[in-house]
Formats: sequence, structure tokens, C-alpha cells
Amino acid sequence: MAEMDAVKLMKQAVGRSAAAEVQSDSIIGLGTGSTTAFAIQFLGDRLASGDLKNIKGVPTSFQASVLAKKYGIPLVTLDEIDHIDIAIDGADEVDPKFNLIKGGGAAHTREKIVDSLAEKFIVVVDSSKLVDPLGSTFPLPVEVLPMAVSPVTRALETLGATVELRMGVNKDGPVITDQGNMVLDAKFDAITDPAGLEKNLNNIPGVLENGLFVGVASDVLVGEVKDGEASVRSL
Repeated sequence: MAEMDAVKLMKQAVGRSAAAEVQSDSIIGLGTGSTTAFAIQFLGDRLASGDLKNIKGVPTSFQASVLAKKYGIPLVTLDEIDHIDIAIDGADEVDPKFNLIKGGGAAHTREKIVDSLAEKFIVVVDSSKLVDPLGSTFPLPVEVLPMAVSPVTRALETLGATVELRMGVNKDGPVITDQGNMVLDAKFDAITDPAGLEKNLNNIPGVLENGLFVGVASDVLVGEVKDGEASVRSL
């Protein structure tokens, strides 16, 4: 229990640090995941206290939208704005060049749109997410149109991946994204050319988007727990 409490404190610390980067009169990309959820909570706290004023959020998922409404953050769509000042989001893996694998929450398509549009994109992770190379610990999520699951699976296997259709937890059937699609988890031994692989995957007919984020992140905030104490450092 103490270890779980320390991890929670670490995620809270990283979320608070990211939320502190946001200035008044900003449009913010609101990411998805447990650590980003704390950032959304702290943004709401700053807004409620008057420390932050006139912000608007662009959610990357239904989860982010629900949390933003819970904490009083006004929401807008991409149709209503012409820029995003800052985005805060997590990652499943981060390499030394700040390339990412995202999509553990099956929200990577919307996340890539929002995070790529942001003038500054802050990644919030714990130290276990730092890898070299990408693909060391986490499979690469690929969002696929339902009718194309079989041919896309074969194409990914041709590229050297071990592929599994992502199934729901505590429910029967596959995971369905906010766009109504399915997710294939492609495990590569190592991803040495993230930029090239990202393009190759998105050129496969039936693929909507993949979880490689190349050259998008501006800063990475890393949370750590040492001797039961939470700390945050910037890479």
C-alpha cells in the first residue's frame, strides 16, 4: 500500500508541475491517462482559486472531456480555435530524442492531432517509461478500421511485428476507440527508425493512425520515487 501511495504522490507531483507551466489566456490540449488526469485536476484547482484565468481546453478523449467538465475547465473544439498554446499528455515510452510511443489508452489518434498542433507539448511520465530504443517494453498501438483488421495484421507481420488485437478488460470483445475503430498492438524487437516506421505504417490501407510520436514533444517531465519521496525532473 505504501508503494502504491508513493506512486500516486509521484503522479500528482508530475501533474502539478505540468499544470504550473500553463498561463492565463491559454488554450490547452488535455491529454489522456492517470498522470494527465492529475494535471487536469490541478488546472481546475488553479482556475477555481483565481490563480489561472480565461483558459480553454481541447480534450483528446472522452475521458479527458469528462474530467475537464468535472473540474470546471471550459472546452472548445478544433473548429473554434486557430492554435493551441500548450498540451499536456503522458506516454508509454520515451526515447533519448524525445520520440514517444503512445496509445496505451487507445486515444493516440486524437492525441497526435492535438499534441502536434500545440506550440509547446509537455510529456508527463515516470522513470520506467524512459527507454532506448523505442519498442523495448511496450507494443506499438495501431488504430485500424474494423474491416481491415486481417490485412493490416498481415502487413504488420511482414514488417517484423508480433501482432495482437487489443481486447477489453472486464468486458467481452475488442477495445473500441472513440472513433469506433479497433487497435492492433504491434510488438517490434526494436524501433531504430521511428520516423520511417511511422510513415510506413500510416501508408498501409486501413490504418487510421499509429502511436509513434516523432519530433512532437517539447519537454519531458519525469516523476520518480526515492525513499518514499516523490520528485520531478525535466529531461
